[in-house]
Amino acid sequence: MRRIYPQPIKVRAILVGTADCIRFPLSFFVASSIFHIAWAKDDLFSSFRSEIEPILDRYCYDCHGYGMNEGGVVFDEFEEGKDIHNQELWLKVLKNTRASVMPPDDEPKPTNSELKKIARWIKSEAFKIDPEFPDPGHITVRRLNRIEYRNTIRDLMGIDFDAMDAFPPDDSGEGFDNIGEALSISPLLLEKYLDAAHAIVAEAVPTQRRVVAEKRVVGKDFIVSKGELAEVESKRRKSIDFSFYNSQIAKIGYSFQDSGSYQIFVDAEVEDESEDDVVDPSRCRLTLKMDGQTLFEKEFDRSMRRLAPFQINQSIDQGDKEIAILIEPLTPDTEKVGDLRVRLENITIKGPIEPEYWVHPKRYSRFFTEDPPASKKDRRSYTKRVLREFATRAFRRPPDEATVNRLSKIADYYSAQEGKTIEFGLAQAMVAVLASPRFVFREEGIERLRSPEKYPDVDDYALATRLSYFLWSSMPDEELFGLAKENRLRENLQSQVTRMLKDQRSQQFVENFVGQWLHARDVVDGNINGLDVFLRDHYDPEVFEARKTFSALRLVPAAQRTEEQKDAYAASRAVVAKVSRQPRPRFLRSTRDAMRRETEMAFEYVLKNNRSLLELLDSDYTFLNEDLAEHYGMEGISGSKMRLVKLAEDSPRGGILTQGTILTTTSNPDRTSPVKRGLFVMENILGLPSAPPPPDIPALEDAASEEELSKLSLRETLALHREKPLCSSCHNRMDPLGLALENFNAFGIWRDAEMGHAIDPSGRLMSGESFENIQGLKRILVTKRKRDFYYCISEKLLTYALGRGLEYYDVETLDHLVETLQETGGQPQALVLAIAQSTPFQKTRGKALN
Repeated sequence: MRRIYPQPIKVRAILVGTADCIRFPLSFFVASSIFHIAWAKDDLFSSFRSEIEPILDRYCYDCHGYGMNEGGVVFDEFEEGKDIHNQELWLKVLKNTRASVMPPDDEPKPTNSELKKIARWIKSEAFKIDPEFPDPGHITVRRLNRIEYRNTIRDLMGIDFDAMDAFPPDDSGEGFDNIGEALSISPLLLEKYLDAAHAIVAEAVPTQRRVVAEKRVVGKDFIVSKGELAEVESKRRKSIDFSFYNSQIAKIGYSFQDSGSYQIFVDAEVEDESEDDVVDPSRCRLTLKMDGQTLFEKEFDRSMRRLAPFQINQSIDQGDKEIAILIEPLTPDTEKVGDLRVRLENITIKGPIEPEYWVHPKRYSRFFTEDPPASKKDRRSYTKRVLREFATRAFRRPPDEATVNRLSKIADYYSAQEGKTIEFGLAQAMVAVLASPRFVFREEGIERLRSPEKYPDVDDYALATRLSYFLWSSMPDEELFGLAKENRLRENLQSQVTRMLKDQRSQQFVENFVGQWLHARDVVDGNINGLDVFLRDHYDPEVFEARKTFSALRLVPAAQRTEEQKDAYAASRAVVAKVSRQPRPRFLRSTRDAMRRETEMAFEYVLKNNRSLLELLDSDYTFLNEDLAEHYGMEGISGSKMRLVKLAEDSPRGGILTQGTILTTTSNPDRTSPVKRGLFVMENILGLPSAPPPPDIPALEDAASEEELSKLSLRETLALHREKPLCSSCHNRMDPLGLALENFNAFGIWRDAEMGHAIDPSGRLMSGESFENIQGLKRILVTKRKRDFYYCISEKLLTYALGRGLEYYDVETLDHLVETLQETGGQPQALVLAIAQSTPFQKTRGKALN
C-alpha cells in the first residue's frame, strides 16, 4: 500500500516534508513537449478540417467565421495560429449544441446525426478521452470546512463544538464551500486549530478514572400536576417556565440506586418577559420536595437573574422517590403588572459522594476501553493501543508506527508529571492528533496500479472517507471502517450507499448540498424591504410622488425650508406615514426558516423515496406550515410543523422554482429581478454557460428616462435594455426565464400586476419552445429540456462529491451519469450510486511518494 499526498505543494510540504525526485535534463522535456504538441496539433487540425469544419461551415460560420466573431468565437482561423486545442471553447460548443441554444432558434440547426458527430469528435479528438479508462482528474488535498469539522468532532469526540464561531468563514468555489482549491489555510487558522484541539479535548476527554456519579433531570421532563405553566415560544427549549402568578406543581420520579450522601443542585432563575418600561414587584416561592419532605425553599423576585445553582446536601436511602417542584405566588393578583417567570433549567443529582460508589466519568469508555494496567510495561502497550485506535479514527486511516511512538512519548511525558494521571497524558497526545494536518486535511492512499488500467484506485480508507464526507459531511462510521480494513468496501458499495442515505446523518447532505445549489442557506438572512415591495404591487402614483417629495425635502434643514416646502413636506409626510402603517406581509425569521425547510424537504422527499428528480421542477405538492401557507395566501393549514401539502390542480406552485427560497434570494431588496432569476435557472437548472457581464454595462434604470420608465412595465424596460448590443446576447437567454416568474413578488407572493402594469409571464426559450405562464415553462423543463436538467444536476452533484470543479475530461463521466438518469426515470439514488462508482470518485491521478 502506498500513500498519496496531493497538491498544492505548500500543503504537501506541511504533510510530508522533503521528497526524493528523479531528475532528467531540461532539454529532454523541451524536446519531448515540442514533438508531442506538433504531432497532436497536426493530427487534431487534420481531423477538424475533414470531419467537423463542413458542419460548422453549414450552420455556424455566418456568425463565427468569414470574418465574423460574435461572442469572440471564431472557427475558421485556427490555421492562422489560433489554438485549436482550446478545451474551454470546445466544452462550450458541446454544451450549447446539446442544449439547442446554438445555432439560434431562427437559424438552421444540425441534424441529430451531425450533433452526435460533433460530440463524438470533441470527446475523442479535441479532449482525447479514453472511454475505457477516463482521466479521474487532479486531486487537491481537502481541508475540513467548518461544517465538516463540527460534524467530525461530534462523531469522534461525542461533543458539540461550535466551529462556526471558532473559525473564520470558509471560501467557496464552483458554488460550494467544500472545494479543495478554495479551502486555503493561514498561520492564524493553524493557531485556531491548535486552540480548538485544546478546548475540545479539555471538554470531551476525562482525565480522572473515578468521579462522583452525576445525573441531570431537565426541566421539560417534569410533569405538571397542578396549575398552568407560562407559555414559551421555543418547543426545543429543555427548560420549563413557571408563572409567578398562580400555584403550580410539577413532579418527576427518580430512582436512587444506593443509599448515601447526595448533593442536589437546582438550576433556576427569573425571566422577565414584561414590557420594557414595566417594573413588576411580584414575588413567588419555589419549594423542592422529595416524597413530601421539604428539602429547599427560596423566594424569587425580578432581580434574581443569572443565578448560580442552589446546592442541597441530603442523606437519601435507596429506592424510588418522587421529586416535586411547587410554585406559590406571594403577591396579590391586583399588583400583577408584568410577566415574570421562574425558569427551571434542570436539577442535577450527584452521589453517593462516598468513594466506594464513584464511577467512570462521562465518555470515559469512549476513549479508554478499560482501566490502565498496573505494570509499567503493560501500561506502555496500553498507551499505544489507545492512541493507535484514536488516531485511526481521527486520521481516517491507520497511523504508521512512528506516529504512534511519537504520540506515546507525548502521553508518557505528561502522565509522568506530579499529580497527573495516565488519562491526562493520553489526553495531551489526543490534542496533538486533533492539531495534526492529518486530521485537518483528508489524507488519501492509493492501491497498486493494475494492468491494463491507466489510473490507480484510491485505497478503501480513502474511498470510505470520500463517501462519508459526500453523504454525511463527517467521518466514516465503524461499519465503513470495518469494510475498509478488510478491503471489502467496493464490493459492498451499493448496500453502503443505501444504508448511508437512510441514516439520519444524510440530513447533512440535504442541508449542505441544497443549501448551496438552491441558495437555501441565503434565504435565512434575506434582506427585502417589505414596504417597497408592497407599494409596487399596490401601485398608487400619488404615493410614489409623495415618497419622492418626502425623501428630497427631509434632506433640507427645517429652518431653511420655504413655506411652500413646509407645506409639501407636511403633506408628503402624512401620506408616507399612513402608507407605512398599512398591513403588509412581514418577512419574519420564522417565515424565512420555513422557506428554507420547504426547499430542503422537497429535495429530501424526492431523495429518500427515490422519486423522479423531475419532481423538483414540477410537482403537485409542496411542504408548508401555517406560517408559510398564510404567507403564500393558502388556506386550510394550521400548526407550526412543516408537512407535505397537496396542491390544487390549477396551482402555479409545485417545484423549486416557485418556492420562496429561490424567488426571494434572486430578487433585489426593493423589487424582483427577472435577470437574477433567469440567470439562476440558466446556471442551476439548465446548466447553460453564461458569459460574465461586459465592463461598464449600463444599469437597467438607464434604459430610458425616469419619466419614460414610470410608464413602462418591467418587461418593456428589459426589452429596451436588450436593444443594446452589449446586452442582447445574454439577456435573450435569461429574460424569458426570469419573466416567467414575475407573477411572484420579491417575497414569493402571487400577484397579477406590478407598478400598475398587468404581468405577462409568457416567453420563448432560445431553444425555440414557447410558453404562456410558469406552468407552461415547467412543463417544457420536465419534457423537452429534461436532459439539460439531468446534465446540470449531475454536474452540480459530482462537483460537490469530488470537491473540485469539473473539467473537459469529466465529460465522459457526466454522459454516463445522465444515461443512468435516463434509464432510471431520474432516480436520485441511482445518480448518487453512479457517482460513488464513477472513475473520478474511485480513482486518482495523484502520484505516490515512497
